[in-house]
Amino acid sequence: MTDDLLGRAVALDSADPLAGYRDQFLTPDEHDLVSYLDGNSLGRPLVATAALLDDFVRRRWAGRLIRGWDEGWMEWPLTLGDRLGAVALGAAAGQVVIGDATTVLIYKLARAAVDARPGRTRVVLETDNFPTDRYVLEGIAAERGLELVWIETDPRTGIHAAQVAEVVDERTALVLFSHVAYRSGWIADVPEITRIAHQAGALALWDLCHSAGSVAVQLDRWNVDLAVGCTYKYLNGGPGAPAFAYLRSDLQDELRQPIWGWMGTANAFEMGPRHQPAPGIRALLSGTPAILAMVPLHANLDMLAAAGVEAVRSKSVLLTGYLLDLADELLAPYGVSVASPRDPDRRGGHVTLTRPGFEALLAPLWEGGVLPDYRRPDGLRLGPAPLSTSFGEVYRGVAVLRELLEKQQ
Repeated sequence: MTDDLLGRAVALDSADPLAGYRDQFLTPDEHDLVSYLDGNSLGRPLVATAALLDDFVRRRWAGRLIRGWDEGWMEWPLTLGDRLGAVALGAAAGQVVIGDATTVLIYKLARAAVDARPGRTRVVLETDNFPTDRYVLEGIAAERGLELVWIETDPRTGIHAAQVAEVVDERTALVLFSHVAYRSGWIADVPEITRIAHQAGALALWDLCHSAGSVAVQLDRWNVDLAVGCTYKYLNGGPGAPAFAYLRSDLQDELRQPIWGWMGTANAFEMGPRHQPAPGIRALLSGTPAILAMVPLHANLDMLAAAGVEAVRSKSVLLTGYLLDLADELLAPYGVSVASPRDPDRRGGHVTLTRPGFEALLAPLWEGGVLPDYRRPDGLRLGPAPLSTSFGEVYRGVAVLRELLEKQQ
């Protein structure tokens, strides 16, 4: 059976139309990397990224100095936002902006949303969403005297539309959920849950951190109000790369984010006595954009545009499906179970495996050149990024994990 699984990896890699993109990623100088299975936490750098960063420092920064702001940097949060919207988010121009950390942007949009629904006192969220989403809403509820309505969700799946329909009503100002659950990889029904929120007069904010660049997203078509996501996972922006925010065009005059900085004013260099919000999506900006941190996005958006998100998603489904087969055949005999959806239509770009004692295997896995992700209490997340990961690499990683489990017997 092991030979059959390895043979499948060879066959899948031979037939992979995206195989050539692996050559666009930098490989480490050391040769101890056997399998990188944490693309859902931090994407690998591109060869083009290193060249762009070097060029930026030497030519644009050193060469142009302060003139660079007038030669395009000032518009990067908007122009890169438009490109990201077109390539990965299904968003028309003028609705996406790059800047700040995910946590800050969730705060900005969530605060703006509840303030835009005066008289409504409830915010709906789920118990297993990523901590920053929950913590930010807890803080806003404390600030604004709002009631948090918690939906209990199964960590092995995620939020269901029927659960949302049971709790939203005329008192609901905002609902906040993740498109792809960070723990299980469950894909939520964004258009249906958004429709349910709208039917009650509420706004819907979506966290796209585990879907942007991996799962097809259609924000405009789904009539999404607000969305936030990071760029350091499947978008390969690098550690701490700036996040992005989406605000639907017809809401931009209605919603006002609470952190009023000079870059979000109508005329930043007028230095006026009072804040006058800029028209459109620029009003979401606050402070000076992190230009250097945006450089890697140029390279990845070029690559993602060439590959196509639909093709990336197709390979992702094959990768995670193959990973499930490996888990069933090689790991289940050692007490490993799958805590992710088996239905590919409901499964995002990563698979979570569970077994008591997995945490103790993390260090030996790293020492063996296999880099997964761990989530307490006993979840091992495996996230093979489609453009940088081969089926053979997935096989090698699971094989090392099996060897470690076998030694524990």
